Amino acid sequence: MNDFIMLMEQVPELLYATVIILGVLVGSFLNVVIYRLPVMMERSWKAECAECFPEANIKTEDERFNLVVPRSRCPQCNHLIGSNENIPLISWLVQKGCCKHCGCKISKRYPSIELLTGFMSLAVAMVVPFGWPLLFALIFTWVLISLTFIDFDTMLLPDQLTLPLLWLGLIINISGTFVGLTDAVLGAAFGYLSLWSIYWGFKLITGKEGMGYGDFKLLAALGAWFGWQALPLIILLSSFAGAIIGIAVIAASKDKQSRPMPFGPYLAIAGWLYLVYGTELNALYYSLVL
Repeated sequence: MNDFIMLMEQVPELLYATVIILGVLVGSFLNVVIYRLPVMMERSWKAECAECFPEANIKTEDERFNLVVPRSRCPQCNHLIGSNENIPLISWLVQKGCCKHCGCKISKRYPSIELLTGFMSLAVAMVVPFGWPLLFALIFTWVLISLTFIDFDTMLLPDQLTLPLLWLGLIINISGTFVGLTDAVLGAAFGYLSLWSIYWGFKLITGKEGMGYGDFKLLAALGAWFGWQALPLIILLSSFAGAIIGIAVIAASKDKQSRPMPFGPYLAIAGWLYLVYGTELNALYYSLVL
C-alpha cells in the first residue's frame, strides 16, 4: 500500500486515474446520502414530535432506515438491486438506464452525479498538493456536492454535514493546512455573523425570512477552511452564480411565478471555486477592487 502511495506521488497520471475512479465510487455513495439523509431527518422529526405530543397521533415509520439499510430497490417494482446492478456508471450503461426487472427508467441524475464527483475530484487533484491537503480537499468537495443537491431538492442544509465540515476546517488549520488557525476561527465567526446580520436586517425590514440558518453555517464552514480574507470573494462569487443560474432557470421554466430559491448551492459552488482557483481569483479580485 505504501509503495502504491509513493508511486502515485511520483506518477501524476496514476494519481489522476486513481482519484477519478475513487470520485466515481464516492459519487455513487453520495447519491444515497442525497436521497436518504433528508428522509432520515424527516423521520427523526416525526418521531420526536410523536414522543413530545402523543395526543397528536403522529404516524411514524417502524422500518429501520439509514444510509446502509434497507437495501436499494426499484421504486416501481420494489426489486432489490443486486451488487452487479449497482456498479457506478457501468450498470446504468449496461442496463440502458432501465431497471433490469421491470424496465422502469432510472434517472440520469445518478450517473451524472457519479461523473460530476469524478471530474471535480480530478480537478482538485490537479491543483492541491499530494498528501493530507489533497485528502482534505477531496472530502471538502464531496460534502459540498451532497449539500448542493440536498438543498436544491429540499431547501435544507443538514447540520449532519455543515457542522462536521466547519469543525474539520478548524481542526486541519491548527497546523495551517490552508490558512492559520486565527484566520480560520475569525473566518468561521465572521462567516456566520455576516449572513446572520443580513438575515435579521431583511426580516426586520420586510417581515420575511430571506435565507435559512443552514446558509450561515455553510459560510462559517467555508470561512473555517479558507480564513476570513476569503469571505468577501466567496460571497461575491456565490451572488454571481446565483444570479446567472437563477436567470437561466427562470428563462427555461414555463411557470414564471416567483419561487424561493436555495442559496446554499451557490455558496458551495463559490467555496469549491475558491479551493481550486483561489490564487487566481484573489489576484483578479484585488486588481479590480484596488
